[in-house]
Amino acid sequence: MPPVALVDPSTIDTSRVLADREEIYRHNPQRFEMEQLTAIVLMDQKHKLIIGYKDVAADEFWVRGHMPDYPLMPGVLICEAAAQLSSYYCKATGLLEVGFVGFGGMEEVRFRGQVRPGDRLVLVGKGIRLHRRHSIFEVQGFVESNMVFHGKVIGVMITTPAESPG
Repeated sequence: MPPVALVDPSTIDTSRVLADREEIYRHNPQRFEMEQLTAIVLMDQKHKLIIGYKDVAADEFWVRGHMPDYPLMPGVLICEAAAQLSSYYCKATGLLEVGFVGFGGMEEVRFRGQVRPGDRLVLVGKGIRLHRRHSIFEVQGFVESNMVFHGKVIGVMITTPAESPG
């Protein structure tokens, strides 16, 4: 049984983009094949809520091999998209001043549907523990109104040697 949706997917307006790819680049370091967010459409700091999406293209690097003749977005990339959404929230709200949020783990992950080329994977995240060193987001993914994924993303702060003190 899927959990209750964090937000009713029928109420999500993906036509009002708050952050496009260029804005996402200001906060998330992923580039090229590892970019898994197309846009952010809602950020609500009061409720610790963020909504974004990934438009799944026919020329994604995984399409040819996962699975031939019936491409399915790999679950690990769905998880990565949710982690990037959570990371964006932490950086854009100023929770992290230096470094970036690294993927610390996932809990209670379940896949409940398919994500295929041509789909818009809408991602919803809600901060349940926000701290500059360690954060946890409840995350859900939808294709149309169908919940295709849910779980918890754990993020940890990572600083580069250039950003580390001393």
